[in-house]
Amino acid sequence: MKKIILTLVALLSFSISAIAAVNINTATQAELESLQGVGPVKARAIIDYRKKSGGFKSIDDLKNVDGIGDATLKNLRKDISITGQTSIATPKENKTQVTAKPAKDTKAVGNEKAAVSGKTAETKSVKEKAKK
Repeated sequence: MKKIILTLVALLSFSISAIAAVNINTATQAELESLQGVGPVKARAIIDYRKKSGGFKSIDDLKNVDGIGDATLKNLRKDISITGQTSIATPKENKTQVTAKPAKDTKAVGNEKAAVSGKTAETKSVKEKAKK
C-alpha cells in the first residue's frame, strides 16, 4: 500500500512540474512574459538570443542572455525547459480585469482598483456618511 501511495505522489509531482513548463526554445513572447520576472525586454532578448545561437542546449545557457543572471535563472529554473511543449494556463495579457463602477448619481472617489479592494470609499456619498 505504501508503495502505491509513494508512486502516486511521485507521478503527481512530475505532472505538476510539467504543467507549468515553458520551453525557452519554442515559447512565444507572450509565453515568456508569463514567467515571473520576465517582461517584454527580457522576453525579446531570449528570442533574439535563441535565433542568433540556434537555440538553448541547456537551461544554464539562459545566463548568456542580456539581463539574465544567476538570481533570475534560479527563480526561473523550476518553470522552464528546453524540450517538450510549452504548457501554461494563461499569458499575462489575457488575465481578466475587474473594474468597479459607481452608481449613476454618485461621483467616484479614488481609483477603481482601490474601490474594488475596499481600501477606499467607492463614492463621495459613502465618505460623507462616514464623516457624520
